[in-house]
Amino acid sequence: MSGMKVIVKTYRLAGANDLDDYIPEVWAAESLMTLEANMVVANLVHRDFSMELAQFGDVVNTRRPAAFTAKRKTDDDEVEVQNATATSVQVPLDQHLHTSFSIKDGESTKAFKNLAAEYLVPAIQSIAQRIDEILLMQMYQFIPNSAGKFGTALTQASIVDLREVMNINKAPLTGRNIILTPSQESDVLNVENFVTAEKTGDAGTAIRDASIGRRMGFDIYMCQNAPSIAAGNTTANGAMGAGAAVGATSLTVKSFTGALTAGSWLTIATEMTPHKIISHTETSGDTTGLVVWPALKTAVLADAVVTVYCPGAVNYLAGYDSGYCGKTPLVVNGFSVAPKTGQLISFDATASAVGHYGALATPTTIALEVDRSLRADLTHTQVCAVGPAGQYGFAFHRNAIALVSRPLISAAGARVATASANGVAVRVELAREARKQGLLVTVDVLCGVKVLDTNLGAILYS
Repeated sequence: MSGMKVIVKTYRLAGANDLDDYIPEVWAAESLMTLEANMVVANLVHRDFSMELAQFGDVVNTRRPAAFTAKRKTDDDEVEVQNATATSVQVPLDQHLHTSFSIKDGESTKAFKNLAAEYLVPAIQSIAQRIDEILLMQMYQFIPNSAGKFGTALTQASIVDLREVMNINKAPLTGRNIILTPSQESDVLNVENFVTAEKTGDAGTAIRDASIGRRMGFDIYMCQNAPSIAAGNTTANGAMGAGAAVGATSLTVKSFTGALTAGSWLTIATEMTPHKIISHTETSGDTTGLVVWPALKTAVLADAVVTVYCPGAVNYLAGYDSGYCGKTPLVVNGFSVAPKTGQLISFDATASAVGHYGALATPTTIALEVDRSLRADLTHTQVCAVGPAGQYGFAFHRNAIALVSRPLISAAGARVATASANGVAVRVELAREARKQGLLVTVDVLCGVKVLDTNLGAILYS
């Protein structure tokens, strides 16, 4: 592993009552190597790490890299000195991820390598998966930047359009990545120019490895955690009452019975990108006009089908304070179909992506866990909207998102070891459980995520 030399030996575990035979330093080092090997997105974003100990809820400062502006001068002019500073960005350490498991006394005769394979590796893989999921959910803050359409397979033109979006936003040409869903990877592998050896210049590597590699200025990866949102949500269907041009935000609609809820998400046939309803107008109680965000990517015609994804609502009398990131999921209601894992979640009707989240774990019709702490207060009955079904790929430059990690404070008297390298720290704690006659192992990571620059990323729909 880059930045850390780790030697792992096989240890024979003696009686379960003798904790000296369990070496937490070895467990921690093995955990860190496994975590690094299983993360995809986390290895591609900006990382911020220091050895300063921290605990859940602490706020630390990371730095947004500075941008310089070229100046003009003549031979007689002095140079204009610009400050080599970076903007300080506060990041809450609101991601305390852990997996705990118990090794019964009867297992204590197994060698460390067997215990690691049976218990430790799956435990660390679960944390790696969650870190990647959390990072990918940040894509919903980049919704104004996008290419592709829901329901349309990716083509070479899709990647060209995505590149254009990144170029217009002046994202650096080096260090660009694309994360594809499994379905999107299949689309791209069926594009001849991406996998034909004489056209890719990779001596056939893409064909042999079924990989995509670097194409059109992007390093392209498939990640099984990228949002692949199946259809199934309750929808309300109407139609465009009149055509609308590229860039339109005010729409005339028809065939909707009753009032649509501000904050809901919709798609329009042929355009097929997500739009949030900011406000609506009614005629005789039925919705006939909408103001949406972001603006239309392509023109749409009259009678084009408009599909609105029916929202739920917060169902907690006390509401939730900004910064809430409790173990207990948010309580919601109003959903006849549960939101999907990875689905876009929002709680406002503003023309902004700051309050966008992703659904983690397995949502139900009454409970919902989001990817990070709340950025604003939520009140009882406040809208809880879900985004459209479809495939969500994500293109980004390394400096678009930061993953901030700090070593966790160790409990007094506990058998604990922490291993750190490449901007992430893993803690392993071992404790004897006398009543259960076993050893309790807890592996945990403390981190936070933060979008640094929304100009450095874009979503790829299909």
